[in-house]
Amino acid sequence: MIPRPRREFAVMKIRLAVPCLSVIAALSSLCAVAQQAPAPVPPALLSASSIFVSNAGADSGLFPSPFSGDVNRGYNQLYAGLKASGKYQLTDDPSQADLVLELQLTAPNGPSRGSKVNGASDPVPMFRLVVYDRKTRFVLWAFTQSIDIAFLQKTHDRNFDDALNAILLEFEALSGNAPHPAASGR
Repeated sequence: MIPRPRREFAVMKIRLAVPCLSVIAALSSLCAVAQQAPAPVPPALLSASSIFVSNAGADSGLFPSPFSGDVNRGYNQLYAGLKASGKYQLTDDPSQADLVLELQLTAPNGPSRGSKVNGASDPVPMFRLVVYDRKTRFVLWAFTQSIDIAFLQKTHDRNFDDALNAILLEFEALSGNAPHPAASGR
């Protein structure tokens, strides 16, 4: 027979454990439902027909090495890709657009190889594409795409192009204007 104080303690542990398990079960089922039903895409993003592309620039030290060209390379390529897709009317005045796309090439400062902390990774250059609703000026969506590291100039440039193409394809897929697989070149 268990002494009275220990038995009361054991009963109290069980009484506390039951509500905790109930909460865990409820959260687990909520997570399962959330994984099954994706959050909605803003209607303004789906119904847009005109776009203004904004150049938010590039961090210093990325051109002409490791990437060839100049700081406008990403902006020019994104603009050309959107124009070639023919899915949107590109405007040169943001007040005439449904959406404003802001492209920025960043090279975030972060831990270096010598001072890496568990779980931290070395920063690599990345594109950030922010989609704004022109009327409300609210951010509707944001995309980021890292540019893989390389050792050769040619590979740096190919990785730059691949990352920019990936972010363009992500935007087009989300907005319901994804190109046909044969048209994407992949």
